[in-house]
Amino acid sequence: MVREEDILQKLESHQLRKTAFRKEVLELFMASEGEALSNQELESQLDNPDRITLYRTLKAFEDKGLIHLAADSGGISRYALCLADCTTHAHHDQHAHFQCRTCGKTICLEGEVVIRAQAPKGYKVERENLTLEGLCNECL
Repeated sequence: MVREEDILQKLESHQLRKTAFRKEVLELFMASEGEALSNQELESQLDNPDRITLYRTLKAFEDKGLIHLAADSGGISRYALCLADCTTHAHHDQHAHFQCRTCGKTICLEGEVVIRAQAPKGYKVERENLTLEGLCNECL
């Protein structure tokens, strides 16, 4: 169970207002134990969510370094909690994700990923993603 004090501290440390909706969304991320959550998964767990408010909340969380986008081969946007050292517009989550081919569960993997490939001259890399695909322990 996630303690309210921990939720409030995380919002405060990322300079985010402590609204009831933001607390509820953050609690879902903190309780997910590293699993990346999609908008649809969040909506199904929230009481009467407004999609625009949810979108703005996720955008604010991502902008402040609280959550990061987790690559998904199915084209679904999923988000997971950032490491403690992520800051406003500066994510330091250079890690891989694992996605189950059967149920779609996506989790963050421990360990830093170093991609040595270089973009062609005149190109700019804005985000690095590495997703390992397979079967999760529940779908084996």
